[in-house]
Amino acid sequence: MKIKFWGARGSIPVSGEKYLKYGGDTTCLEIRAASGELVIVDAGSGIRLLGKELLKEGLSRFTMLFTHSHWDHVLGFPFFAPIYRRKVAITMMGCSFSEEEPLREIVSKTMRPPGFPVKFEEISASFNFAPICARGLEIGSMKVEPIEISHPNRGLGFKFSEDGKTFVFLTDNELGHRHEGGRSFEDYAAFARGADLLVHDSDYTEEEYPVHRTWGHSTHGQAMELAVAAGVGSLGFFHHNQDRGDAELDSIVESCGRQLSGREAAPSSVFAVRAGQEILL
Repeated sequence: MKIKFWGARGSIPVSGEKYLKYGGDTTCLEIRAASGELVIVDAGSGIRLLGKELLKEGLSRFTMLFTHSHWDHVLGFPFFAPIYRRKVAITMMGCSFSEEEPLREIVSKTMRPPGFPVKFEEISASFNFAPICARGLEIGSMKVEPIEISHPNRGLGFKFSEDGKTFVFLTDNELGHRHEGGRSFEDYAAFARGADLLVHDSDYTEEEYPVHRTWGHSTHGQAMELAVAAGVGSLGFFHHNQDRGDAELDSIVESCGRQLSGREAAPSSVFAVRAGQEILL
């Protein structure tokens, strides 16, 4: 299983010198199964560059999963070049049992006038909208399992398993407050138990969190506690705050590494996810 992150920023895309290392694009990642299937998670602004790469490769069939419909996770969809190619066929899944809107509506509203000049009905690619049920599904040689996240308006996190390796992706998941549909800390620890890699929402510092509680995001400390409770191999911080630059993220990672040092069941590595980063499990 190969994972590549095309955007790790939260809330809104950012640019400038202080964002060069970790990037400014919002959530998008690709997962390649050993059997060759491609899965894309979310369509934040990072999906624009991914789309260009897929056209270079000549890939025309793949699956898209969505964690939820908040703007920073779907705003890149109209700029995803493959949707304008007639030979492209996309299966879209996610949000089906945790959103009031059908998935087609979630995607098509990003191109609704007067916000965008091209309507969803006018693009060339073909789409198959399918539900993702609680028991999950198999995509090629990879198993995908969903879990509802603790976030305003609800949504999904995912576990990807293949050849004895497991990757758990829980962005926009507030561990300090249980939103409607959300699970307990213990439930998320059980879901991530023994994962080789856990990538978890870490928008706030401990000092910032009190005034942002109930906004749908976790702290670096909360993500660390989940990683320890679940006994994961590695922890990646994700959904970086739009105001947090490279130097501050480096400092946070260093501090968190010291805090985890020597703790029983602590992950062997902790890092901040950066745009363009590739991980092979």
